[in-house]
This record gives sequence, C-alpha cells and structure tokens, in this order.
Amino acid sequence: MRLHVERRLDTPRWIRFAVPAAAVVLAFLFGAAIVASTGNSPPGVYLSMLRGTFGSWYALSETVVKAIPLMLTSLGVGVAMKMRLWNIGAAGQLLMGAFAATWLALAFPELPTAIMLPALILISFAAGGLWAGLAALPRAIWGISEIITTLMLNYVAALWIRYLVQGPWRDPILVLYPFSAEFPPSAKFASLADTRIHLGLLIAVVIALILLAVFHRTRWGYEVRVIGASPVAARYAGMDVFRNILIAMIVSGGISGIAGMSELSGVFYRLQDNLAAGVGYTAIIIAALAQGNPIGILIVSFLFASLQVGGTAAQTAGISASIAYMLQGAVLFFVLGGDFFVRYRVTLLHRAKRPAQP
Repeated sequence: MRLHVERRLDTPRWIRFAVPAAAVVLAFLFGAAIVASTGNSPPGVYLSMLRGTFGSWYALSETVVKAIPLMLTSLGVGVAMKMRLWNIGAAGQLLMGAFAATWLALAFPELPTAIMLPALILISFAAGGLWAGLAALPRAIWGISEIITTLMLNYVAALWIRYLVQGPWRDPILVLYPFSAEFPPSAKFASLADTRIHLGLLIAVVIALILLAVFHRTRWGYEVRVIGASPVAARYAGMDVFRNILIAMIVSGGISGIAGMSELSGVFYRLQDNLAAGVGYTAIIIAALAQGNPIGILIVSFLFASLQVGGTAAQTAGISASIAYMLQGAVLFFVLGGDFFVRYRVTLLHRAKRPAQP
C-alpha cells in the first residue's frame, strides 16, 4: 500500500467546514494534554475559561470589548492578505491612528460630537493608511518584502508613542503615569447600557460588510483577487499591479488605524504606552484562519477574544493566563495543517500483486 496525493479540482463545501472544525477540536485536545502535564484538570481549566467568558452578561460584554480591536486590525490585515501581501505592521498602524486621533481630540476639544467622531475616524484612517503606504512603496516599486518594512515600522511607531506620552503629551495632572491628557466628552464613544461595549463594534461590522461587497461586487475587488492569485496573469490582463498594491496596503493600514482610535474613544480615553499589546500579531493569525473573509474575521476575532478573556479567568484554577496564547498557537498550527487536506486529496492505494513466477 502507498499514499497518493493529488490536488483537488473542486473542494466540497462540507470539507471546508469539517476540516477547520476538526483542527480546532484537535487544538483543544492538545491544550488539554499540556494542561494535564502541569498537574491541573483540563475539564476544570476549560470550565473556568468558559465561565469567565460566557458565565455572565458582564463577562460576555468584556469579551466583546476585547474582540473589537481584533476585529478591526484583522479586517485590515485581511485586505492585504487578499493580494498575498503580508501586513505585519497592524500594531504600528493602530498606534499611528491613535496618535492622529489624540492630536485632533486634544487640539480641538471644542468640536461638537457630530463633527468630532467622524473626523476622528477619517484622520485615524489616514494616519494608519499613510504609515502602511511607507511600506507599500518599496514593495510596489522595487519588490522589497513588505514583511520586513511593516515589522520595522512597528518599532518606530511604538517608540514615537512612548516619546509623546513620556514627554510633550504627558498629562500634567497624572505626572506619575505615561498617559496623555484625557479626551474631551465629544471624542468619547457612547457605551451600550451598563457595559463597556462601544461604537467600535458597529464600525467593525459596517467595515466588514463594505469589504464583503467590495471584494465580490466591484471591479477593484476582482482585481485584488486576481492579483493575489497570479500577479503575472494580472499584468497580462492589463491590471495595474503597482496601483493596486498601494491601494490595498493603504486601506489595510487605514482600517488598523481606526482600531487605534476606537480603543481610545471607546475604552481608554487617553493615549498611553503599550496600547497595541499584541493585537497586531494576533490579527495576523485571525486573518489567516478566516482566509481573509470579512464575516469569518468577525467570528474568529470573537473566539480569540474569548480565549484571552478565558485565559485570564483560568488563573483562578491555578494555571497561567498564557494558556490562552498557547491555545491560539495550537489552533493556528492545526488549522494551517488541516488546510493541506482542504487543498489536496489523500488516498491509500493498494499495490497490485505480482503474478507468481513459474
């Protein structure tokens, strides 16, 4: 017997759902083995995580709040991913969006809410988009990998924010903390009922719906998908690859920039150090698992947020909160491994018996 591998010409819909679902189950079984090796009870730990995420209305609302920046940054990364561009700089673009939003909110505190909030969205989109455009130009002109440039720009953005909150923008009242002054009321999002769920959730859903329509109903969306599949074929068809790379990266960075503004206007109300806190890198995992699908990104972002919130709750079971990050990595590993079975068919062939020699 021998294994035979062949590429699928048409993947059945049930396989596209069954394989990722099986991969997630295997990831949690792998996580259970790790938890058991530490002397803890896997069912007890997972139950603690489940209660910490969905056990109350407060826990559920906090999971949603945690999911909002993941949704926005993952949607941004997903735009670039449609063109096979790896935007590793979502964290830096988020910070630059937060920087621009802070400048506007503190420089013009007298603006009414009806003008302030749309202006914050636009300026944070512009700042994040321009920051991503710095990496897009070398990629489009000289073919320099956007992975390196976007990654390096993360550090530049983080150090710039650190300089501001520890220097010229430091709040003169809270001198012991590296925070900027607080946003004016007109720059703050309203919250849902008695929770911290804010307008950022609606912004993420609207952006996801717009991207879904753009990718499947517009010429530019078609060009993005064609260039992602085969740049050579796209050039042969007369598509402007240079222009589309710039647009895709600017839109990608712009959406991540909105995530930075959303965190400030909806949660923190002031610029501070370590605002990104791993959000940008988690967004890469989420966008990859959702294969760039905007609706899938919203769902996977919520699931990853539940892992993070549940990981914090798992500390009550005597295990480190880092179990959440271990599970995230395991999910990525098994889902990417399972993608092989989505793309290829593996069959077991029986060798034909040779006739006996006379």
